[in-house]
Amino acid sequence: MQIAELQEQGARILDEVERAVVGKRERLELVLLGLLADGHVLLEDFPGLAKTLAARSFATVTSLDFARIQFTPDLMPSDVTGSSIWNQRDATFDFRPGPIFTNLLLADEINRAPPKTQAALLEAMQERQVTIEGTTHVLARPFLVLATQNPIEYEGTYPLPEAQLDRFVLRTGFGYPNAEDELEVLERRVERREDDVQLEPVVDRETLLAMQHAVEDVHVAPSIGPYIVELVGATRASASAAVGSSPRGSLALLKLSRCRAALAGRDFVTPDDVKAVAVPALAHRLVLKPELWVQRLSAEDVVRDILDAVPTPPAEDVTAPA
Repeated sequence: MQIAELQEQGARILDEVERAVVGKRERLELVLLGLLADGHVLLEDFPGLAKTLAARSFATVTSLDFARIQFTPDLMPSDVTGSSIWNQRDATFDFRPGPIFTNLLLADEINRAPPKTQAALLEAMQERQVTIEGTTHVLARPFLVLATQNPIEYEGTYPLPEAQLDRFVLRTGFGYPNAEDELEVLERRVERREDDVQLEPVVDRETLLAMQHAVEDVHVAPSIGPYIVELVGATRASASAAVGSSPRGSLALLKLSRCRAALAGRDFVTPDDVKAVAVPALAHRLVLKPELWVQRLSAEDVVRDILDAVPTPPAEDVTAPA
């Protein structure tokens, strides 16, 4: 697949998803960047702001096998991965795969399950495989997790550990719509005369895999790599952060910036691509010093300050070769 075709298909995907999620094109593009980067996306936002709707919409539009797990305090790891069931007829154990054996997994309210259940996703998210009772089962590609969580509910929740947060290529949210977009939501509901939005498939699984592969053709100039490394290194040296980003953050910046360039129809990465994805790619990987919480300083603010402080490579160093 050529970059121009990737750009066209990406625009069609976003246009169709935007029929369901109104007025959030920029945030939907971030989710699509995560999917093109073959990464997992954490949607963190207040209730009722289309997190689950967006996940279902992307699954429908991309024709991916879809499964949803509602994370609850009593959810067990075997409810996610599957388990072996005794077959009396054959006197053997038969493996019954769980909902994790899919292409696009919606982990709804992921922070409502205890750590042992959250951990059932770790191997699958990193290695695209599941080991059960000593047997390793390889997951079909693509395997993508869209997880949701509510940032304001604390009763009955279990914060995601840093090791799991680090496995998400980016974190984003949709936020409240403005008055015009919210009015359009109401008008569309009146017009279609039903609650559900009927979306049409735009691409199939093979096309999405081809789009992921085409991103590898996007050129990365010699100055972009050091720029990414300097940004990530600055998170570790920041006086505001107790823990900075891991090398997964560097890889996330690289992959997401290439995907952003491709969606824009370019076969080369610019510093603006890196800057555009830095906050969603890095902020959730930082642990701020406890004494700064009272100042209401967020990890997003720290990353923005780093972007302002780290020198941007000159433009002549980042253009693709002729």
